[in-house]
Amino acid sequence: MVGVFEVGAVPFNPDGWGPPDSTAAAVSTATSLPLHVPFAPFSRSEKLGRIADFTRNFASSAANPSNRPSSRHGPGNPSDSPFDFSLDLDAFPLANPEDDSSFRLVDAKPPPRPKFGPKWRFNQNRPQLPQRRDEEVEARKREAEKERARRDRLYNLNRSNQHQQRREAAIFKSSVDIQPEWNMLDQIPFSTFSKLSFSVPQPEDLLICGALEYYDRSFDRITPKNERRLERFKNRNFFKVTTTDDPVIRRLANEDKDTVFATDTILATLMCAPRSVYSWDIVIQRVGNKLFFDKRDGSQLDLLSVHETSQEPLPEAKDDINSAYSLSVEAAYINQNFSQQVLVRDGNKSVVDVNNQSSFLTLNALNEFDPKYSGVDWRQKLETQRGAVLATELKNNANKLAKWTAQAILANADLMKLGYVSRVHPRDHFNHVILGVVGYKPRDFAAQINLNPANMWGIVRSIVDLCMKLNEGKYVLVKDPSKPQVRIYEVPADAFENDYVEEPLPEDEQVQPPTKDAEGGETNVTTNDVEDKEIEAQT
Repeated sequence: MVGVFEVGAVPFNPDGWGPPDSTAAAVSTATSLPLHVPFAPFSRSEKLGRIADFTRNFASSAANPSNRPSSRHGPGNPSDSPFDFSLDLDAFPLANPEDDSSFRLVDAKPPPRPKFGPKWRFNQNRPQLPQRRDEEVEARKREAEKERARRDRLYNLNRSNQHQQRREAAIFKSSVDIQPEWNMLDQIPFSTFSKLSFSVPQPEDLLICGALEYYDRSFDRITPKNERRLERFKNRNFFKVTTTDDPVIRRLANEDKDTVFATDTILATLMCAPRSVYSWDIVIQRVGNKLFFDKRDGSQLDLLSVHETSQEPLPEAKDDINSAYSLSVEAAYINQNFSQQVLVRDGNKSVVDVNNQSSFLTLNALNEFDPKYSGVDWRQKLETQRGAVLATELKNNANKLAKWTAQAILANADLMKLGYVSRVHPRDHFNHVILGVVGYKPRDFAAQINLNPANMWGIVRSIVDLCMKLNEGKYVLVKDPSKPQVRIYEVPADAFENDYVEEPLPEDEQVQPPTKDAEGGETNVTTNDVEDKEIEAQT
């Protein structure tokens, strides 16, 4: 027997889509719907089961009435109707959470492993391999412990005592005491110097004075295996005259030869100011339409910084031989003695002959005090890895090397000779040896260290323009001890006149008075003195 399914009356809407708006049509439609059809509300996130199943076998339900739950639909609505799925728990998956466990990934296989690799090698039955790996791990641990112990020793060595402050607090202090009555006029961050540029014409020599001695070319053949002892020259004076005390500059100023006067040391400090870390100061005097850049007596500009741009901390105690101050004094004496030892001592005056032509050069010396601080041992690396040694010095002494290069460019020198001088023993700061001498062309070396002459003159020009707008008087330009910037203060006219007392040097380091030669002249003419005077005359 085939059942007949009556669809019922479908309302017709001649005026548009959808059911008609009349209530009668709606009532007739509602009465024509099948009765006793269960309805359960659901949300969009629920899983939908079957709507109706006319192929069900109701015999199993009737044969086992104990498995049949009570009807939820009231009388007249048998539970074995096509719309009753109370016995089919899988018809409504949400009612049976255990069905979710039947879902599996399409591809649950693990990714293929390489046929050959570390696991394949170590999966072999070799009992010695795990033991060997353990030995390597232990060896790495021992090396790490040694490295940690070395760092601890270096850290304890660099500290004078455990209660002292950090290196930055001791070293990065102002080079001059700022007085309360000083009036700060302006502060210039170093970031404004990076984009400055100024092209200068070919310089004109206003006056050439003094004499130069020949360079001994045998020092170019010195190697760490053939080192030479650094001598001391007690019979020569080394002058550090400031701008306004130089008689040549005073005479040029009185003759109105120019308007801005400075020494090469002061100019190089201004030109390389963005590379400086330690504090420094320059005294500026405005007299009429002239500017004089001076340094104070006993200024830090008379010394040479060591490890200024290094990240490795130095001892803070001033009397420590590896403190910043002690290393600066040591470097100054090394440069003075080196500049005299490499000269020919036959009395002839000139510089060095290259292809039968005279070439002018400058002389400076880098000094090694303890390989632990730099990480590069010159005696082992200088001959085979000279580039690595120079790169380390450029990292640790960027400002000093830039200033030397600027001074060589100002002097119009053809070469700049750099000597590598080291201590005989790391704990002996009196005795030194020369391990090598290398020459560079100043402008090529400047390009190598990213020192732009146009930018150097742009910095000087900006500072000169700023000072030319000031009233007549005395001022001081101070590098901030902790920030990359400079400040300019207006100071009284008698500032820095009588506030410096020179500390006596040890007897073995005291410089003897100049000696007289056979003609009664002094034999204390040095390369640095002539270069200073020549630069002063040019400026």
